[in-house]
Amino acid sequence: MKRGELDDLAAFATVARTRSFTRAAAELGFSPSALSHAMRGLEQRLGVRLLARTTRSVAPTPAGERLLRSLDPALAEVARGLSALADWRGEPSGRIRLTTFSSAGRMILAAKLPQFLIDHPHVSVEVNVDSRLVDLVAEGYDAGIRLGESVERDMVAVRVGPDLRTVVVGTPEYFARHPRPLVPEELETHNCANYRMVGGGLLPWEFERDGRDVRCRPGGQLIVNDETVASAAVRAGMALGYMWESDVAEEVADGRLIKVLDEYCPVGPGLFLYYPSRQVTPALRALADALRWRCG
Repeated sequence: MKRGELDDLAAFATVARTRSFTRAAAELGFSPSALSHAMRGLEQRLGVRLLARTTRSVAPTPAGERLLRSLDPALAEVARGLSALADWRGEPSGRIRLTTFSSAGRMILAAKLPQFLIDHPHVSVEVNVDSRLVDLVAEGYDAGIRLGESVERDMVAVRVGPDLRTVVVGTPEYFARHPRPLVPEELETHNCANYRMVGGGLLPWEFERDGRDVRCRPGGQLIVNDETVASAAVRAGMALGYMWESDVAEEVADGRLIKVLDEYCPVGPGLFLYYPSRQVTPALRALADALRWRCG
């Protein structure tokens, strides 16, 4: 490989990931025009068009997509190798790419990540909040944070929070207009705030009865893919909500929200940081230790 070609390949991966010469140039510390010139030079040397350009956007061509799938794991390995040199300097350094979903970001990262970055000034963390489950290796992530039930068995998993429980709640005003459901099936007659999953289906409301799982898909006026909108509708008295018990504990305690179907709501595995079972960089090892849940 010629001198500088690895830099051009890394730059191509950044352009393909950000789908913007402007954003990629800012991340890499180049001017957009210099970056565009470098990409044209790379395409000429390889003899294939890697990027489809328009006046408003840039995206990888099929050939570019294929190259990107090969590059991401290789570049991640290079980054890990460079980060491992931190052992010789005595402190973690380098970038960590992390994927998670909004609740985990709020419960775990918002509480602990700022102090971690203060304590480790040579580490940078890129967080992508995404409700879909991603392939860490294929998409170039170092780690993810998900519910324990979603973590694949071949991953190293570090618990970062306690067990979680989802409960059904409504306001006193809602129950002044509607009778309280006594069994999960009665939710079909209630106005519920439902969540649309990435795959297109509605998130089922999960319960347990006599040791068996019970899944319901309640009706309702509102379907969202954002928990903030759903919780606002519940707190306004418009609908019943399917919410984390820890998020509503204070409001239940002071009577602003009322729990129903409590005996049917099981406890589930909490949140875990997970990553492939290969060599871990000092930076990721330090992050795992900082986020690790310690009972009490």
